[in-house]
This record gives sequence, structure tokens and C-alpha cells, in this order.
Amino acid sequence: MNMLAQLDPKYLVFGMLFVGVLIAMEGVRLALSQRDDETARQTARMQGLASRSHSLRHQTTASLLLRLPFFGDVPAKMRQAGITISPRKLLLTCLAIAVPVSAGVGFAIGPLPGLVAGVAVGAVGPTAWVNHVRTKRLLAFTRQLPDALDMMKRGLTVGHPLNVTIATVGREMADPVGTEFRLMADQIAYGDSLTDAIDDLALRIEQEDTHYFAAAVAIQQSAGGNLAAVLGTLSKVIRSRFAMRRRVRAISSEGRISALILSALPFLMYGATQITAPGYYSSVSDDPKFLPMVIAFAVLVTGNALMMRKLVTFRI
Repeated sequence: MNMLAQLDPKYLVFGMLFVGVLIAMEGVRLALSQRDDETARQTARMQGLASRSHSLRHQTTASLLLRLPFFGDVPAKMRQAGITISPRKLLLTCLAIAVPVSAGVGFAIGPLPGLVAGVAVGAVGPTAWVNHVRTKRLLAFTRQLPDALDMMKRGLTVGHPLNVTIATVGREMADPVGTEFRLMADQIAYGDSLTDAIDDLALRIEQEDTHYFAAAVAIQQSAGGNLAAVLGTLSKVIRSRFAMRRRVRAISSEGRISALILSALPFLMYGATQITAPGYYSSVSDDPKFLPMVIAFAVLVTGNALMMRKLVTFRI
């Protein structure tokens, strides 16, 4: 008891924060862990079928999460990323991370740095992870889509119905195309129309290639025509666009490297100056012109970075 009484309170606080961070990280691991067994995948598909009409075309009331300024588009991005946890659970996970980080940094440095650190780690980190997973999955879907269209073309050519070819793609191909096509097959099997199921695919993925696919099927269903030939042409167009993207990316690589170096150079110079001459800026910080010059510098550097990014970004 005497040892506990003589213990510095700040060490007790740090210990509590450490335990809180461990609990929060364990909660993050459990919440974000993906369930790979077939039963879990079927449950997720059935949940997608149950909430499809409310989350895509027929949603009339927005939840509290959808009205948040920073997290409003997170549910849609999580669907596109294939993340099966609920958006509310992700929000609670962000809070579980932000609170101990903010408390720890605020206790050590100050309340304002603690608030900034909590927001950066608890909000920006998980949403950046969702964006990364979403971008990676959508890119994989777009790369797999030509193979799926070719498989559908072969099935239609030998006389299989369109819904059978969709189910075949869902069985034979890997995630993410296989998962999305299995969901389409389930929607059709449970009574949804073919065009609505493909339209929902286009709304879930939000890629122009899927919209082309949905438009081709809708035209064929209403006016008739050789859908196999249309799907084959669409597959060739998607592959050609991929080849063009890789070529443009290779040609613009020098410009992108130059933009990155020019954008990072002012910050590298500032860091080097602070290391070699720590009093270089602090000696003139009391001057009335210092703050306006810092603001002008920040505006010019930001504008330069945005302009350089615009010059080297090509949309194909």
C-alpha cells in the first residue's frame, strides 16, 4: 500500500491509457477481421439481398451516420470495398481509437495537439483504410470484368440463358467478380428482374464499365439483339482501355515524379533548416510580417501541389 501511495499519478494514467489502447486495438482486430467460411459469405449475401432495396434505389430516409459530414459516404464505400462489418461498428471503432490517443497526447503535450492526434488517428486512419481497400477491390473487379464478359459470351453462344451464365460466372470466378455475380444470381433466383439485378450491380460498383454492361443488357431485354456479340465487344474495349492506361501511366511517370519532388521540396527544406539551424525561423517569428508570409507560403505551396497533380493526372 505504501508503494501504491508513493506512485506518481501520471504513471497510473499512462498505464490506464496503455491498457485502453490495447483493448481498443483488440476491438479493431475483432471488428475488422474478415470471416472466410462459406456460411459467413452466404449470410453476408442474404443480408445484402435484404437491405438492397433500402440501401440503393429505394432508400427514402437517411440514417444518422449518412448525415455526418465526414462519414456520410463511408457506408457506400464499405459496400464497394466488400467490408461486411456495419458502418456503425466502424464508427465505434474510430471512437475507441480516438479517445485513448487523444487523452494520451493531450495529457503529455496539450489538449489541442491531443484533439488533432485523436482525429487524425481515429477518423482519418480507418477511413483511409476503407478507401484503400475500396480502390484495390474496384481495380480488381475492373480487371476481372473482361474475363467474366467473355465467359458470359461463351455461355450465350452455346444457348444458355443469361441468368445461367451469370450464375456460372459467380461460381467459377474469384472475388470480387464472383461475389458480385453470385449476389446477382441470388437476386434473380429470389424473384428480382434481370435488369434490376444488373442495375444494382452498377450502383454498387459505380464504375462506368458496369454501367455499360447494364445498358447493354437493358437494351437487349427491351429491343432484342445479339447480346453475346455486344459483350464480346465490351470486353475488348475494356482491355484496350487498360492497355492505354498502362501506356499513359508509363509516359507520365517522369511528370508524376517531378510533381512529387517539387511538392515535397519546400517541406524538406523547412525540415533541413530546422535541424541545421533551429533558431532560423524562431528569431523572426515576432515580426508582424511573419504570419502573413507563412499564410501566403502555405497557400502557394498548396496551389502548386494541386496544379501539378492536375497536370499529371489523366482520366481514361
